Amino acid sequence: MKIGCVKEIKNNEFRVGLTPDNVRSYINAGHSVCIEKNAGIGSGFTDEEYTEAGAVIVDDPKEIWASVDMMVKVKEPLEQEYPLFREGLILYTYFHLAADREQMDALLKGKVTSVAYETLQEKDGSLPLLAPMSQIAGRLSIQEGAKYLEKRFGGEGILLAGVPGTPKANVVVLGGGTVGTNACKIAVGMGANVTVLDISLKRLEELDNMFGSRIQTLVSTDSNIEKSVRDADLVIGAVLIPGASTPKVFKKKYLKEMKPGAVFVDVAVDQGGCGETTHVTTHDDPIYIEDGIVHYCVGNMPGAFPRTSTIALTSATLRYGLEIADKGLEKACAESSVIASAINTYKGKITYKNLADSFSDTEYTDLCDLI
Repeated sequence: MKIGCVKEIKNNEFRVGLTPDNVRSYINAGHSVCIEKNAGIGSGFTDEEYTEAGAVIVDDPKEIWASVDMMVKVKEPLEQEYPLFREGLILYTYFHLAADREQMDALLKGKVTSVAYETLQEKDGSLPLLAPMSQIAGRLSIQEGAKYLEKRFGGEGILLAGVPGTPKANVVVLGGGTVGTNACKIAVGMGANVTVLDISLKRLEELDNMFGSRIQTLVSTDSNIEKSVRDADLVIGAVLIPGASTPKVFKKKYLKEMKPGAVFVDVAVDQGGCGETTHVTTHDDPIYIEDGIVHYCVGNMPGAFPRTSTIALTSATLRYGLEIADKGLEKACAESSVIASAINTYKGKITYKNLADSFSDTEYTDLCDLI
């Protein structure tokens, strides 16, 4: 199979879909790899390293889009890349289609096979290709939240950890999954008062066993969320339904009840966000203030640390990418329900149920009926 990787064009996105080590693995398995010139520079990988690994460096990304069997990326394709879609192309990347109807329609029209990192699910229910970026985003959410509590950004001017004789900041984490757990780790480590809410009592028990008396666990209900955020200095949105639009659990009405200058970091923004007042921002312009509350809603948070993020992500994606390349997509899906779980669109059909259910006018088609 011919594998391609182009430079990411999303705002301040410096990650890359393949490292030189990944290229070497594909080459050793008998495949060929094309890399766009300077695609890895932002993550610290030079064209010389890719060449030494066996890749062919190509100046024009359109040439790569037109010639490869499988394109490996990090972030979703942007509008200027839609004309490059073609039938039979396998696109292996993050998509978050439930929050992006225009992209979904373009994939369907182009009959592109979308293999989504965020929906690939192992038999134990884990999301191994979402997990590494969720870990980074969860940890980063506290780092960014602490920064935007600074008065110069519109924050209330409270130090997350406090100092002896002063109150510590109150951190509320909405969701106890991978993002929420990693947010808790950093917030607890910094000495903040931490409350985490989740709909699963089992998950709350696990978090209680993990953190003990250092956190407060609560069942995620509208009442508990409202009471918790009222006194919060920093709220982390960490809600996830795989492949579906995120429920709006952080209501607009809460803002007027909160402390002026409190910060809301919505890590769920890729899937539409868990806040009613959420809209996506960029690293160039990361925050906005609504009803006195600072909102940080950057859609590609891990892109701020591309070296760490690229290595973490590609270490997870390589295994499944090789399986698709070695067997071909149809055989890989037929033999592995795990690979099949990542297919969101195929031959102009939606093949992921949570995605189809996110739109009232779309239909779900079982992948087994198509391959």
